[in-house]
Amino acid sequence: MNKMVNGSLVAMTDEEIATMNAEADSIKPDIARARRNALLAASDMMALADRITPEWRDYRQALRDLPAQSGFPDVDMPVAPS
Repeated sequence: MNKMVNGSLVAMTDEEIATMNAEADSIKPDIARARRNALLAASDMMALADRITPEWRDYRQALRDLPAQSGFPDVDMPVAPS
């Protein structure tokens, strides 16, 4: 990997690459939770008493359970019912 220093591309050290990777890994859970929260918010109207179906109930529960899954944040997001 390279980085820009005074307008020139310079190779990054192994330590710089490791630091960059560690920083990226540390924010993965926050990004996954934000995505999960957005999906929950987008499905709020489907949770109304007169609209909720077992499929939507299961989907929303799967979203809420996501952070407890083994391997989080590197897990697949549930797929919304059609």
